[in-house]
Amino acid sequence: MLIERIYDEDLAQASYLIGCQAKGEAVVVDGRRDIAVYQDLAEKNGMKIVAVTETHIHADYLSGTRELAAATGATIYISGEGGQDWQYEFDGERLYDGDRIALGNITIQALHTPGHTPEHLSFLVTDGAFSDQPGYLLSGDFVFSGDLGRPDLLDEAAGGVDTRFEGAKQLFASLRDKFLTLPDYVQVHPAHGAGSACGKALGAIPSSTVGYERLYAWWGPYLAANDEQGFVNELLDGQPDAHAYFGRMKRENREGPAVMGERAPLTELATADVARGLSADTVTFVDTRSNTEVHEGTVTGSLNIPAGKSVASFGAWVVNPETDKNPLVLLAPTQAAAQEMWDHLVRVGIDNVAGYLTSFEGLPTSTPRLIQPAELAGFDAAMVLDVRNRTEHAAGHIPGSHQLSGGRVMWNLEQLPTAGTIVSYCQSGVRNSVAASALRRAGYDVVELAGSYAGWASWQQARESVSTN
Repeated sequence: MLIERIYDEDLAQASYLIGCQAKGEAVVVDGRRDIAVYQDLAEKNGMKIVAVTETHIHADYLSGTRELAAATGATIYISGEGGQDWQYEFDGERLYDGDRIALGNITIQALHTPGHTPEHLSFLVTDGAFSDQPGYLLSGDFVFSGDLGRPDLLDEAAGGVDTRFEGAKQLFASLRDKFLTLPDYVQVHPAHGAGSACGKALGAIPSSTVGYERLYAWWGPYLAANDEQGFVNELLDGQPDAHAYFGRMKRENREGPAVMGERAPLTELATADVARGLSADTVTFVDTRSNTEVHEGTVTGSLNIPAGKSVASFGAWVVNPETDKNPLVLLAPTQAAAQEMWDHLVRVGIDNVAGYLTSFEGLPTSTPRLIQPAELAGFDAAMVLDVRNRTEHAAGHIPGSHQLSGGRVMWNLEQLPTAGTIVSYCQSGVRNSVAASALRRAGYDVVELAGSYAGWASWQQARESVSTN
C-alpha cells in the first residue's frame, strides 16, 4: 500500500493519495483544484486514479474532487450523512457510516464523525496485504495533531445560529464512540496542520496515533472524566476569527465547484493593453511584492497579494469572484512564478487571471502613505484599525483601536467610517498591507502605521524607558 501526503503550506491543508500497488489503483482524499500533483504522483507510481472523495464540505478551500474526477474518469464518493440540510448538491456515490471503498487489497471504511460539520466522515484504512485490521485513519477536520476541528464555523461562515454548541457535543460523542474505540496503534493523518483557521492550536506534526492523542491531547482528561460541558467550554473558548470567504467556500463546495478543465498557460501581457484596462477599470493589477517594496511605490489602485506561502489566503481576503468581475493581472518575475500564483488562487476559486507583467514601468503609480508611531497620538484619525485576529488584539493593542481581522474587513465595511482617514496596522505590516490596499482600491483614505503593532510597541517601550530614567 502507498499513502502519500500532499501538503499545501499556503492553506495548511493536507490531501492524500492512497494506492494499491498490486492492482495499480489509487484514491485521492480531500484534493485541491490544481490537480497536476495527483496525476503526476499516480503516474510516477504506475497507478490510475479510480476514486476521489472528501471528508466533508470544506470551508477554507475549494475542493478539487469534481476537477479530478472530470480529468481522470474517477468515481466520486461523498458523504450522505448529516441530514437533509447538509447534503451535497452534485452527483456522486453517497457514503454512510460503515460503507467501504475497495482498491485491490485496500479497504477504506467511512466513519461518520460529526462535530466540525454534521456530514463529516473520517476514513479508516486497512492494508489487506499486511493485516486484516485497520492501521490508518484519515481524520479530516475531526482530529488534528494535538487539537480538534472547530465546531463554530457553521455559525461564523455559513449563516448558522448557535450551531457551535450542538457541534461541540457531537465532537465529544464522536471522540467517545468512534475515535477512542480504535486501537492505540492506529496512525492518524489529519487534513490540516499548524496555521489553519480550522482549529485554534493545531500541531505542526504531520501525523499522530490514537494512543498518543488519547494520552496527551488537551481533550483527553475531559473524555476520561466524561465531562461534556467542560469539554464544550474549553473547545469553544478562544477560537480564531474565521475568514469571511469561508462562507463562499462552504456554499460552492456544497453546490459543486466549477470544473475548470485544462488551463492554458498564462501569457505576458502588453503594458499598453494593461494601462488601457486600468484606465477603464476593466482589469485589476496585483502587486505580488513584499509590503516594504510596495511602500516605495506601486500601481495606483492595485491589490497587494505578496508572493509566498499565503497567496490563496490573502487573495481570498481581497478578491471576491462573485462580485469582483475584473480579470487579474499579476506582477511576476517569470511565467513560472505567475503560473504558480494562479495555482494558489484557484484553490480558493479565484480563476479569472488575464496574464502577467514582469514590470509595472509605464503604468500609473502612487506611494502608499505611512505614519510613524510617534506621530499617531497627534494624528487626526477617523479610526485606528487593527486587522489582526481578535485573540491578538485581546493580548495587547493600541488604545482606542477597532479590531476587524484582515480576512473580514472587506465583508464588514459598515463598521468603518465613511469619511476621514483610517490608520491601519497588524503585527508586522504584511497583513496590513494586503487589507489596506483593498480598502484604498475601494475608495477609503488609509494610512498604514509604519512597523505596525510591533513597531508601535517598541516605540512605546523605549519612550517609557526614557521617562523612568
